[in-house]
Amino acid sequence: MLTVAVRHVANATPRTRIIGLDLGDHPFPFSAGQAVMVGLHGSPLRKPYSIASAPWEFTKTGALHLLAQVDESGALDPHLELAAAGTLIDLEGPFGVFGLPPALAARPLLVVAGGTGIAPLRSILMERLMQPQVPAIAVVYSARSPEEFAYRAELDALAHAGRINLVLTVSRLGEGWEGRIGRIDESLLRAAIPSPDACCLICGPPKLVSDTTELLLRIGVSGDRLLTEKY
Repeated sequence: MLTVAVRHVANATPRTRIIGLDLGDHPFPFSAGQAVMVGLHGSPLRKPYSIASAPWEFTKTGALHLLAQVDESGALDPHLELAAAGTLIDLEGPFGVFGLPPALAARPLLVVAGGTGIAPLRSILMERLMQPQVPAIAVVYSARSPEEFAYRAELDALAHAGRINLVLTVSRLGEGWEGRIGRIDESLLRAAIPSPDACCLICGPPKLVSDTTELLLRIGVSGDRLLTEKY
């Protein structure tokens, strides 16, 4: 177990915060898509969080980023409710096998996220985009409302640069929103998937993951190219 300090806490959306943990020069090898177990220093409470940083970003900055939910009052998750710059955090890991297998690394990629499920998918996406050869990538991201898309500016910039095909959809109509409204369905996935042989990574609430998995199987994606993570 490591004890590290919070470097910063930043608003990602009205209901999520990006927590940067300062590991400094401490080695922490991990694979994109993995998670850590964290809690306030000395507290018995621990909770898993997916790592939102790509491995190369951590190597460059020494900071490990997590995406944490806040409650209706605006407080962080009870495991991290006192987190602020300088707060000590106990960290264990990394763990988990969710990610892009090397055998599928050369295939086109479809990532489907719901809510904070974007965190491990961001790690995978940013790691993939740093590779010398990058096949086509599509990102489908579902949220309750337009302001609930974490990393929105970053994703928009990647889409504008032509590095990804980005599809955003909301389940509730928001003021000024001119994009797609509704849950992820078969027609959306058929239009978004970059290739019939694409590798598909899905992370989000259990129903989104199970429904999307079923839809992708229906449109012909083989089960060995479907990788999922629920929260």
